[in-house]
Amino acid sequence: MMTKNPLISIVTATYNAGLLLEKTIQSIRAQQYAEIEYIVIDGASTDNTLGIIDKYKDLIKYSISEPDKGIYDAWNKGVKAAKGEWISFLGAGDEYLPDAIFNYVEYINKNNNSELEFLSSKVDIVKNDGSRLYTIGSEWMWPKFLDYMNIAHVGSLHSKRLFDKYGLYDIKYKLVGDYELLLRAGPNLMAGYLPNTTATMLFGGMSISKASLKEAFKAKASTGLISKTRLYLKYNFSLMKANLRFFLYKIGFYVNIRK
Repeated sequence: MMTKNPLISIVTATYNAGLLLEKTIQSIRAQQYAEIEYIVIDGASTDNTLGIIDKYKDLIKYSISEPDKGIYDAWNKGVKAAKGEWISFLGAGDEYLPDAIFNYVEYINKNNNSELEFLSSKVDIVKNDGSRLYTIGSEWMWPKFLDYMNIAHVGSLHSKRLFDKYGLYDIKYKLVGDYELLLRAGPNLMAGYLPNTTATMLFGGMSISKASLKEAFKAKASTGLISKTRLYLKYNFSLMKANLRFFLYKIGFYVNIRK
């Protein structure tokens, strides 16, 4: 049974990202919602990351610094440590808008759906200077989700029950483990959508790399829910768009051609 003001666990996995981590932490500090548990999972950084974690030890409820097997291994550690009813993952350099967590909880309370497992929203993709490039994140829909990951993981909230039901992230994936987890749930996923922008994410993250397209191909193939012919067609089309997207960005002319 969900509580009216649930504890929200926010997990940041980081490695030698001290230059980016502080503004992420400050965005947590600025949240207009009190019931937050902030967790930092560090992969044994050698820069100033540990100093920053120590600086904000009043805000960070749990932290650990040790070698890991990639971001999904780190996220799994965060899930295991989390005490909240809901869990989100915010990367070093990414930031929540001040009303992000408040709006998540308001949505959950208004919908009063005890079966809700996953909640997504919109995220602005920004340059290093903070200027907006485009916005990602649309309503989770099946079978559209089988074609491509149309939701914004940074702007998503996961019920602890989701992990109890479908398991943790598969660490053999290095880039699309978040997508693969939701593919496991498939059409049975109980998902909601908040049509608000809740966060900003730095352009060039792992979710838009060409390598992620190859992993997504493997993740979709593992479901057995899509034919190999359709898979190859979708993969080649996505690769073509990715090549065009990076070319346009390189020459200083960027348009959103994700879809």
